Amino acid sequence: MSQLVDVSGLAAQTVGRIAATMPGAAGIFQEHGVDFCCGGDQTLADAAAKRALDVKALIDELAAANPASAATMDDVPSAQLIEYIETRFHAVHLRELAWLIRLAGRVEVAHKDNAVVPAGLADLLARLRAEMTLHQKREEVVLFPMMLTGGGPMIAATMAAMRAEHDDHGASLSAIDRLTHGRSAPDDACATWRALSTGLTKFHNDLVTHVHLENNILFPRFANTSAADARA
Repeated sequence: MSQLVDVSGLAAQTVGRIAATMPGAAGIFQEHGVDFCCGGDQTLADAAAKRALDVKALIDELAAANPASAATMDDVPSAQLIEYIETRFHAVHLRELAWLIRLAGRVEVAHKDNAVVPAGLADLLARLRAEMTLHQKREEVVLFPMMLTGGGPMIAATMAAMRAEHDDHGASLSAIDRLTHGRSAPDDACATWRALSTGLTKFHNDLVTHVHLENNILFPRFANTSAADARA
């Protein structure tokens, strides 16, 4: 099992590494709005300052949620981690987005006169689904097979391109949050609008976790490899 992060030095650790090695950290970061996937290279101190959080209180919360013997996804072999990413996230994202696009369209039509209706959400989700379909195909056909054979001369450039597309996904999540007022529904919202909000929150949390697993756990294993084992 990999060594857990030393709690005494957490403020200077990156949030991506903390989320990768401390059980419970990812959930705590999501609860406090700390970006640990696309923004995983920022230190905990910087992330706390950005969100106006008390870094000492955040460290105490992380320490309390950190059982000394718990394993994390950082311990999972690369082949198994890739299989998990594909089965747990890839098809699931596309299936859920198709459903969310339909719900968003219904809400936009039925509540077009409501001042807080998320007008344009269905189109935004459709663009995101198209982008994610291509992104995931590039991972499944190019990047992941390259990793399963230990690396390759083009792996650094390919991972950089995937990271850039992850940043685009993060920008889309922010746009969704702005359009939906933080994925919320009015108190008097209909069942469809409430289902849309719940589904968007589930999709948001899944995508954040997905990007984190790739950016902060899987990709770093191949950062200095061309044809090495990288825990495959």
